[in-house]
Amino acid sequence: MRTIILSFLLVFAFGIKAQSGWDLQQCISYAVAHNIGLKQSALNNEINKNNSAQTKAGVLPSLNLGAQHTYNNGQKIDPYTNKFASSTVLSENFYGQAQITLWSGLYQYNNIKATEYNYLSGVENLKQLQNDLSLNIANAYITTIFSEELLKISQNQRDISKEQLDRTQKLVEAGSISQSIQYDILAQLANDDVNVTTADNNYQLSMLNLKQLMNFDSVTNFTIVKPSIEVESEKLLNDNIMFIYETALKNQPGIKSGSYTILSATKTYAATKGRISPSLTMAGTVGTGYSGLAKDFIGNTSVTQTLITGVGPITYNQDVPVFGNTTGFSKQVSNNINKSLGFTLSVPLFNGLSTTTNIKNSKINLMNAYLSQDLKKQNLYKTIVQAYANAKAALNKYKATRASVEAANISFKYAQQKFDAGVINAFDFSTAKNRVFAAESNLLQSKYDYIFKLKVLDYYQGIPLSL
Repeated sequence: MRTIILSFLLVFAFGIKAQSGWDLQQCISYAVAHNIGLKQSALNNEINKNNSAQTKAGVLPSLNLGAQHTYNNGQKIDPYTNKFASSTVLSENFYGQAQITLWSGLYQYNNIKATEYNYLSGVENLKQLQNDLSLNIANAYITTIFSEELLKISQNQRDISKEQLDRTQKLVEAGSISQSIQYDILAQLANDDVNVTTADNNYQLSMLNLKQLMNFDSVTNFTIVKPSIEVESEKLLNDNIMFIYETALKNQPGIKSGSYTILSATKTYAATKGRISPSLTMAGTVGTGYSGLAKDFIGNTSVTQTLITGVGPITYNQDVPVFGNTTGFSKQVSNNINKSLGFTLSVPLFNGLSTTTNIKNSKINLMNAYLSQDLKKQNLYKTIVQAYANAKAALNKYKATRASVEAANISFKYAQQKFDAGVINAFDFSTAKNRVFAAESNLLQSKYDYIFKLKVLDYYQGIPLSL
């Protein structure tokens, strides 16, 4: 019953979202949560996180336990009894060993820092991918709004042609104008139908592109909110290129990632240089064992021995140990315990130039990291300069097309009056009408182009994308 209620609530909640529409932030959040590329990048960075944890654990002592169970055939000296054995003998050996590196030229410390910085670089790279995806979603979202409004403009132009056709038909029926004019209006209406169809196709394609970027798995029940957007020309004029660039240097994840990459390369270089230093390790071992030849000692017995010498036989008594049954397992394990503690000093003298080569390569990687960071900063500056220029150009185009729309509407108003009065022909009327459509389309395009360019500048300043 609870499952049914939960399912109903989920359907109801989705229904509310479908009715109210998705805003830009909802689209971005959904895309970030469902993008496969971002999920793969996050998993790959988990490997960096695990590697960082591993290098930290590498400074801890290593501890190993072992056991051997051996059957020996043939002549052999038993290590626990020091006796020769020619039959099958069972022996068992148990040991525990611990080892720790006391000094390695700070290799372990620098390696820990290198992997940690590498992980942090991956975190910033993931943020950069999320930001890039957010910008793409914003572009697709604005394009969808533009396509929808352009569709409405096309439909409005078609409605005007339909109204004009109705008036023309009445005038033709009254004999006031020629029927050829009616056909001219019909041709204009057919052209408007083509524009509506084209605009509708573009709208559907832009909506499909948005859903694909979001990895939205449903083909229905998806609408977006069309916010009221006003053009703010003052905002662009108040910001300058250097301010935007300096702000971007502080908050762009790609720049932060490059800084962590340099730190990682620096520590890697220091770690490889530490390989030429002597290393000191300490190891301790505790072991014991069991042998099938070991017997319990019962006591000594006196045995009389006669030795023949040059002066005659000599008789003497000798104590001989007497052994009983095989010594028990637990007793042997207890009696055979042995311990050792040792230190190993390793001084690298020559190893085929591998250490020297690694040091040279790590130094080159460090230099390359610096160059890559400089290149990122140069590209960032160029991109911001281009984005700023594009925004100014889009603003100027918007101002020009806004004046063009006003002039085109006034011209069409007079053209419609003249056409109704029979002063101009249908061709001149359609030309004036098409100028209005072209002007309104250009105004709409320049408006949303300028809005997106502003969002690009917001993106580089770390301002959340919203409409």
